[in-house]
Amino acid sequence: MNLDALPPIEAGPRADRLRAQFPEAGVDALLVTRLPNVRYLTGFTGSAATLLVRPDELVFVTDGRYGEQAAGQLEAAGVAARIEVGTTQAAQRAALEASVDGTARLGLEAHGVTWAQQRDYAEWFGTTELVPTKQLVEQQRLVKEPAEVARIRAACAIGDEALGAVAPRLAGRPTEREVGLWLELEMRERGASGNSFDPIVASGPNGAMPHARPSARHIEPGELVVLDFGCIVDGYCSDMTRTVSVGAPSPDAAHLYDVVLQAQQAGRDAVRADATCADVDHACREIIDAAGLGHTFVHATGHGVGLEIHEAPRVAATARDTLTAGSVVTVEPGVYLPGVGGVRIEDTVVVLDDTDLGAEALTGFPKELVL
Repeated sequence: MNLDALPPIEAGPRADRLRAQFPEAGVDALLVTRLPNVRYLTGFTGSAATLLVRPDELVFVTDGRYGEQAAGQLEAAGVAARIEVGTTQAAQRAALEASVDGTARLGLEAHGVTWAQQRDYAEWFGTTELVPTKQLVEQQRLVKEPAEVARIRAACAIGDEALGAVAPRLAGRPTEREVGLWLELEMRERGASGNSFDPIVASGPNGAMPHARPSARHIEPGELVVLDFGCIVDGYCSDMTRTVSVGAPSPDAAHLYDVVLQAQQAGRDAVRADATCADVDHACREIIDAAGLGHTFVHATGHGVGLEIHEAPRVAATARDTLTAGSVVTVEPGVYLPGVGGVRIEDTVVVLDDTDLGAEALTGFPKELVL
């Protein structure tokens, strides 16, 4: 896979779209402290940065490790900003204080600022009123641009290829931990920068735990194996789950699989522009309920995927979000029977402009139960 051919991300216009939200949020500027949001607005990939979005400029504050990197990455992303490099925390604080001076109402990312940080900012910024804001940047991130979808698609394709390389080895009775390591190695060899989360490999009774950690347990013939994993390509995540059996499973296990497969397809079919996330959840849950297994479906149907593996919107019974073209979400119903095992099937899908087509699955590995 040629990851060098991915289309460039132009982050420059994003700050202006963010500024357009300031009047409704009741702020004159926004201090962006969550690193995924800093990356979204600037293209910066380092581990230390704060971005002040003012009406007339961007002020990017980082430490001495990242001055050159920040300049190069912001230029590549088409972002014009004043870059302040402070080699000490005191210098970084001084740069922020000087840049905030004169701002009447400064927005803070309420869900990303600790109580201790808020107290510090109140001390630093003196008479400036601090205003909690609710996911202003994340609201932009809900709709993926084509270049973002291209990166998620590439990460999904790497996951497909990795599972294709690993699946035949399950017949050799490897441990769950070995399979998790193989998946990570195969994804990295294909260009992924890392896992989007720690892989879940859960065989036999371990499959009854939705987030089981890979163990030293050997995978035995005829039992269900839940494989949930993903990788990162240029900052963007993938997520896929397949449940398989090495050899013929029991009739009860096959029945569980068929129920979840039908539920997952119903959820997939429900994903389209203007559909509510609650309706997608209901489409999956209705089939599992009808099979008498509703009490074993113990989590939401899905979540958004992008710069973070779990981001808005939630696909759940209590969700209030409505899907739009460009939304990228997972559809992952599951059933779990303690002491027996579990089944989960998951795709990452992107909502299309065409409501007749609905959505496109970015994960493509076959959904065949028996290997």
